[in-house]
Amino acid sequence: MKCTISDCPGEYEEKLIVHTVRHKGRLIVIDGVPAEVCSFCGDVLLKPDTVHEIEALLDELPAPIGSVPLYEFAGRTSPRR
Repeated sequence: MKCTISDCPGEYEEKLIVHTVRHKGRLIVIDGVPAEVCSFCGDVLLKPDTVHEIEALLDELPAPIGSVPLYEFAGRTSPRR
């Protein structure tokens, strides 16, 4: 399928991505999410079924399978929390 971004010549390809979302003040990282990714600009589309599965996962929040370091960008132009 052709990319939906104006003037982008890319095509969407099925890939597994790492999806991040803020949920109830926490940063949640979900690996292996099926998505359509533009080969040119990198735009990402998630199918409605995938979004529903992510929402169900967020409702349950099972124990994580691992942890990752989290760093905050502390540049002068970034707003502070």
